[in-house]
Amino acid sequence: MFSEVVVKMIAQGVVDTLYMTLVSSALAYVIGLPLGIALVITDKNGLGPQPVVNQILGVIINLLRSVPFLILLITLIPVTRAIVGTSLGPTATIVPLVIASAPFVARLVESSIKEVDKGVIEAAQSMGASPFQIVWKVMLPEARPSLLVGAAIAVTTILSYSALAGIVGGGGLGDIAIRYGYYRYQTNIMLVTVALLVIIVQILQEIGMRLAKIGDKRI
Repeated sequence: MFSEVVVKMIAQGVVDTLYMTLVSSALAYVIGLPLGIALVITDKNGLGPQPVVNQILGVIINLLRSVPFLILLITLIPVTRAIVGTSLGPTATIVPLVIASAPFVARLVESSIKEVDKGVIEAAQSMGASPFQIVWKVMLPEARPSLLVGAAIAVTTILSYSALAGIVGGGGLGDIAIRYGYYRYQTNIMLVTVALLVIIVQILQEIGMRLAKIGDKRI
């Protein structure tokens, strides 16, 4: 059905897609996790209310989240070239992926931490725990199952973003689907790449859900 060259190309596409998705997800959490924690802490009911800071962070995050990824991807081409040296390929795609997904991750983290029982936090405060100790030893451990579910959602969302990057030569399965399946009308390649993307999403989602169940103390 496929030549050896096509098979190798698709296999490389899988590797590139996983590379973009996993590296972007890790970097998005490096930025998004502290942002999410900051949103919770500076909230009016947080450990250190800072309404102005909270509002500024909220506006920046909402602005970045409101821009469609494809538009953001094209807009950030000069920034990507300045950072990576090129706007093409999997490594270049990581830059807009991180910028687009970090605000999304921040909101997921904020939502997860806000689900923590306030009684647990108040008990830690009554025992003299510092804000850092409450965040590190109470909030994050208690929110772990929800954070892991959110991580699974974030990774699959970033994977879908990476497929869109194929429109501007971002590499991966999305790039193959567009170059061969769309522009060259090779429907068989299009179907295989779509099927592989679906399989990867299901696997990553299942891993995330299983980790969440393992980390859930209520089960």
